[in-house]
Parts: sequence; C-alpha cells; structure tokens
Amino acid sequence: MMQRRTFIAGGLALAASTRANSAEAGGVTLLQTPNGGIQPQAAVDSHGVLHLIYYTGEAGAGDVSYVRMKPGETRFSTPIRVNSQNGSAIAMGTIRGAQIAIGAAGRVHVVWNGSDKAAPKGPGGNPMLYSRLDDSGTAFEPQRNLITWAGGLDGGGTLAADGASNVYVVWHANPSRDGEEHRAVYMAHSANSGKTFGREKRINSLPTGVCGCCALRAFADRDGNVYAFYRAATDKVYRDMYLLTSVDKGVTFRSDKVHPWNINACPMSSSSMTETKSTVKAAWETQGQVYFADFQPGKGMLDSPTAAPTGGGSPRKHPVVVANGAGQTLFAWTEGTGWSKGGSFAWQVYGVDGKPTGARGRREGVPVWGLLTAIARPDGSFVLLY
Repeated sequence: MMQRRTFIAGGLALAASTRANSAEAGGVTLLQTPNGGIQPQAAVDSHGVLHLIYYTGEAGAGDVSYVRMKPGETRFSTPIRVNSQNGSAIAMGTIRGAQIAIGAAGRVHVVWNGSDKAAPKGPGGNPMLYSRLDDSGTAFEPQRNLITWAGGLDGGGTLAADGASNVYVVWHANPSRDGEEHRAVYMAHSANSGKTFGREKRINSLPTGVCGCCALRAFADRDGNVYAFYRAATDKVYRDMYLLTSVDKGVTFRSDKVHPWNINACPMSSSSMTETKSTVKAAWETQGQVYFADFQPGKGMLDSPTAAPTGGGSPRKHPVVVANGAGQTLFAWTEGTGWSKGGSFAWQVYGVDGKPTGARGRREGVPVWGLLTAIARPDGSFVLLY
C-alpha cells in the first residue's frame, strides 16, 4: 500500500511516497527538489550524507545551489550558491545542467556548462565551468573555466572523482566547428582534488562524432577505473551509445559500442551510471525507451540490456540507475518530457536476481527542463528526487 509522509527540506514541506517501509532495503522515498529548484543531481558520501545540487532562475541564465542532509535529518541545510557569477549556469534543453561528484576526503566537486552570460568566454565560446567546496565546507571556490583549447560546447559536460584525489572533467566539443560528426570527447584531469587541472586531451580515438545536444556522463569506480558514456553522431545518423573505459587513471581509454540508434536528429538525451560490488551499471535512452546494463573494465557489456517495463507514457527519457549494498537496483525515468515541456516519471526496483520487484510506481510532477536523480542510503533504501 502506498504511504505518504512529510519531510522538511530547505524550509519547505515535501511530499514523500514510499512502497512498504522506506527504511527497508529496496524501499523508495520520493522527494521534490527543494526551494523550487529543477535538475537535481545527488551523491551520497561514505557517511551516508546526501549531497544535492539544483538549478534556479531563468532557463537560459540561472544559478546552481548546493544543500546537504545528514542521516536521520529531515531538513536540508541552508543553500549555498555554487556559481560565483550571477546567471552563469544554464538549464535550457535539460542536458546542459550541473553535475556533482564526491572525491577524496569527502570533497564536493561540481561542473556545469556556462551560460551566454558567463564570463570570461573561453576558446570557442561558452566556458566549461568547475568549482569545489572549500576547505571549510561553507562556500564554493570561485568558478574556473577548464577549456584551454578544445572549445565549442553544446551538450552538457560531466565529471568524476575518486578516493585518490583524482578529478576528471569531461566534455564534447568541436574546435573546428565543422559539424557534430567531427565532434570529440575531451578530458581535463586533476591529481590534487581539483586544486589544479592539466590541459585537456581527446579521449575517444574512434571517429564516431558526438551528438551535439546530448549530455555526457562520467564515473569513477572504487578501483579507480574511469568511464565516460556518450552518444555518437557518425555520418550524422548513427547515434549509437559508446562507453569509454580507462584502467590507468585516464591515460588511455577503451571504446565499446553499447547500443545502436539510427536517427537523423539530435534526441537531446542524458544517461546515468552507478556501481555494484562487481560491476558498473549504465542507463541510457534509445528510440523512446530506456535501458540499463552491467559492464566490467576490459569486458564491456556483460549481458543484454534491460528495458523499462511496458506501459506508461512516452517518450521515455533521462534514465537514472542506482544500486544499493544489498544488490538491488533502482531504475527511474521521465515520461512525456520534451523541449519546454514537463511530464511524469516512473520507477522500478530490481532484486538481486535482476528481476522486477513489487517496488514500482509512476506520478506526475517533472517540471519544464526537469529530470531525476537518486541515491542509495546505507540502510539499502533509495531516495528518488524530481
């Protein structure tokens, strides 16, 4: 039976839905993004603290805020603005927003595509902006543009961080501006927890192109392996998903074709990654449906991808996948969203055996330019934010 409770976050009362008991492994709590924000992105640290960023303001030029909530608390902390220049972030298109990662010593790192108002402009136009929480944990450092030569941003950039002080900021660009079939994936690496970054380098060796209006997703697993998930634009029509994997701290990358999609248009898609005890899971969109699958370094995709259950609305976009310590997986996605259009969202929990459980649901509430994020709590329950 569906239960409803009230949580207080950022001073606002939020409706929370649960299947059975959210404190039990596999239970799902739904939370609305606090303070009227959109495009939530969450991460949980080793102490079970929920770290959340979200967007407020005009779609073309707004701000990114950061809050956190400790285990047992029902109120998010007072918001801290991430971007040091007013209006230097962007939400339009859904896929250009900020992303968050937790690195060594629990340091919070954030990246986002700079808006048209962001200054100074980097080579090739708008900047790829980065900031990190300062040593006191009370403010973010002044934003920095990490583009030194590989300019020409369009779709959203991403980042990953590990426990050994490595931070990887990844974006796609085309310095020559001669079409998305010639775009490539670039990475700037920091080995000192974001204090300094090296000059960016291209990390996809295959001439796949990159879908201009699609977002990237980077991830670093517990062993320090680095991943970058992107959509190609080969000959403008082969918009297949590719996974780049590095087992040597970003020095070299293996490229695996994950899922084909032939379409002479940009689907403006996003993706998601999470980690289990033995694999990394990735989720993506193809032809209005969403999928997830398991991957291992050096082996690529381990089995056929799992599609979201039938029924509900379409198109299905912006999938989120997260695994808990018990081996269960939460898979969530939006339905009916599009350009300047909100919609609904749905979710399904999968058991250790990979089969759907009874923990599933669907509800309205995704705002214009909105998407989802999720985390697994230390007790095995899930939190899904919209």
